Formats: sequence, C-alpha cells, structure tokens
Amino acid sequence: MKNTAFVCQNCGFETSRWVGRCPNCGQWNTMVEEKRIVKKTPRNRRVRTGPTPRPLKLTEIKTQQHQRQSTGIGELDRVLGGGLVPGSLLLIGGEPGIGKSTLTLQVCDRLAHADTKVLYISGEESVEQIRLRAERLRAENEGINLFCAVELDEIVEATNQTEPGLLVIDSIQSVFSSNLTSAPGSVSQVRECTAELLRMAKARTITTILIGHITKYGAIAGPKTLEHMVDTVLYFEGERFQQYRILRAVKNRFGSTNEIGVFEMGDAGLTEVNNPSRFFLSGRRPEVSGSAVTATVEGTRPLLVEIQALAARTPYAIPQHVATGFDGRRLSMLLCVLEHRAGVATAGKDVFLNIAGGLKIQEPAADLGVLAALASSVRNIPISPDTVFVGEVGLGGEVRSVARAEARINEAARLGFSKIILPRRNMTSKMKSSPGVKLLAVESVRQTLEKLGGT
Repeated sequence: MKNTAFVCQNCGFETSRWVGRCPNCGQWNTMVEEKRIVKKTPRNRRVRTGPTPRPLKLTEIKTQQHQRQSTGIGELDRVLGGGLVPGSLLLIGGEPGIGKSTLTLQVCDRLAHADTKVLYISGEESVEQIRLRAERLRAENEGINLFCAVELDEIVEATNQTEPGLLVIDSIQSVFSSNLTSAPGSVSQVRECTAELLRMAKARTITTILIGHITKYGAIAGPKTLEHMVDTVLYFEGERFQQYRILRAVKNRFGSTNEIGVFEMGDAGLTEVNNPSRFFLSGRRPEVSGSAVTATVEGTRPLLVEIQALAARTPYAIPQHVATGFDGRRLSMLLCVLEHRAGVATAGKDVFLNIAGGLKIQEPAADLGVLAALASSVRNIPISPDTVFVGEVGLGGEVRSVARAEARINEAARLGFSKIILPRRNMTSKMKSSPGVKLLAVESVRQTLEKLGGT
C-alpha cells in the first residue's frame, strides 16, 4: 500500500491517484499529494486512571448553566448569544482586510481589562506589527501576551507557561504539526492542529478563538470538518473598501444562528452600530423610482432595509437578472409572478436588484417589498417614502402571513413611517397599531399595486 494519498484541499476527499477534478466536490486542480497517517500519535491515546465509564440514563445526567463571559462589545455578545462560554472553540472567517484581527484584538483588550489573561498567537505578523495595531486601537494592555509561532508544539508549550483564559490563533491555516509531512494549510494539517487545540480547550477550559482564511468561493479554507469541530462559526460580511461590517453566526452550539451584529470600521477600529435600521436606510433617495422599504427580522432584531430595483430594456437577445443580497432564483420567480399575476410586463428587460447596506436577506417576508420596487422601476413611478412593505408572495400572487408582525410594525413606527402594507392574515383582533401608523391589509400582489395607485 502506498504511503501517500492525493487529498482534495477543498473537501478532504482522498484517492490513491491524481485526478484533475475532485470526484466528491467537483472542484478542479485541488488534489495535493500528502503522506498518509498510518498510526495515531501517542497523544491521541487516552490512559484511563479512574473507573471505566458506563452509559447513563438521560434523567441521571445533571445539567449546569454555562456562565458566559461578556466580551465588552454588545453587538458581538448578541451574535454569540450573550457572551463567550468558557472552554468553547470559535472560528472567525472573512475576506482579507475585513477586520477579523481588529475585532479579535479589541476583544482581547476588553477581556484583559476584566482581569482575564490573554495569549495572542500570531503566525502571520510580527509582535511589532501587532503592537502598532494595538496602539492604533488604543488596546495596549499588560494582560495581553503576544507570541509569534506556527509550530503546534510551541503553541502548546506557550499555553502551558502562560495559562491564559483566552487563546487566539491568527491564523489556523498557518499552524502546522511536525508529526505530519504535509505543508501548512493543507487538509490534514488544519484538521489535526484544530483537533489538538480542541482537546486542550476542553480539557483546560480555555476559550479559544481561531481566525480562518476563506476561499475564492467565500467558504473557510480547509476541510469542511473544521466547521463541524468548532462550537461557533462567525462570518464577517461587507465590502473591504466600505466602512460597515456585518458579523453573522452560521453555527452556534450555545445560542441562535440568526443574529447579526453591525459594526463601523474607523481609524480607531470597529465600533458598534446601535441602530442598524437607520444605518441601512441612510443615503436613501425616496424621490427615485425603484426604491422600497421592507421590514425583515434577523434573529430577535427587526430591521428596516431599502430594496433598490432597476429595470431597463435589454440590448441583448437574452435579458439578464442580477441580484445582490437576495436569492437570484427567487428574483426570477417574483418577476414571473409580477407579470402573470399583476400584469406588469417584465419580459425583455434587464433587471438589477440590490439590498442597500450589504445585508443579505434570506427570509421570504421581503417578497412584497421586492415586487413593489420592481413595479415602481418598470413604471418609473416613485413609491411614497413613508411606506413599508411586509409579506411573503406565493406563485398564485397571494400575499402570505409573516411571523413577528408586531415587532416589524413597532420598528417602522419608531423610525417615523406612517403606512405599512402587510398580509390580511396578520390583521388579527390582537394586533396593536402604533399611534400615527396606518395599516393596509392586502391579499394579493395586484391589490398591493392598486393601493399604491399603480393600476
């Protein structure tokens, strides 16, 4: 049997011979030859000194409440579900320059002020570079220990000497184990190094933050098992050359995965945006056609966002439909509904849809706002600036009810909107309208356009 194997650097699939395209994930030129791990290293063997464990009944297991530690950053605590859980393993991913190291260093400063010893391991920057960033962020603290290392044994030894409460690895792709012959950042190196850090974090109750690179497809570099091994996976979203950043949890064993945190990047680092709705609506031009406001919910937080649409006659044989921050296939479906159920001609037009502010909307409650923006752009008729749209749209043109309608209404009223168009099924006797807000119930897309004076 050969002592080497070809391993896909995208999904971790192994094969005995080289192939140009991975049979598992379908990516090209990702197979790299690596040495097989024939036997386990001694540290993987567990020596039992106590009694042999036995299966327990579910009712015999005693639960304990996790004592979370606040990071000192409210938006981050919201995404994490209330703070850091001791002994947990977190993975933060994002594009280069998005602010991963900046946010992590600010967390280190807050926890160091709370008498938590911090060890920051850097495999990509020198200690002088980190010190310069700390000076810019005003995060100079004696409780933060810096150490430059890429070898796993050195990191473990430094952790044993420092005994930190928070360990930061920047980045996990730069760490390697001398027991493996593959290059740093390979599938086997990332998997084995993460497994060792996970064992250390759980055994010694050390909260560990791993900073990860992402691929050109937007996924965290390394095997998919990396995301399965950690407790929490956070993604930084936003354009690198813009000032706003969105932090989203895609996995969280100790809280919700629907929460988002909004930050603003400045000279002094990342600052919290306490009113995201006002931020997402900033710079809006209500006198322009194709602009509509919808109320969406991210986790427990209602948000008002602007939907921008632009439709124009195409000079090509096949029109293009482009969506930013919205599902492109759902956009195509809504265009068909708009034409066949509401009589608004969209055939032969290039259609561009954008969610202002860089937010990615996934819930269907924004459908009605998307259709209103599209109809406004096609007819070149602006929508009243004090109107908010809420509702899911079906293939029959019906407007379906949405969850947490009252929270959406209250958020719209708080920002000064006076007219809310929502599904009729959400208009129950228990519905409480805010003073000065007019609720317009609709059952179909055609009825919605009639209330806007569009037909």
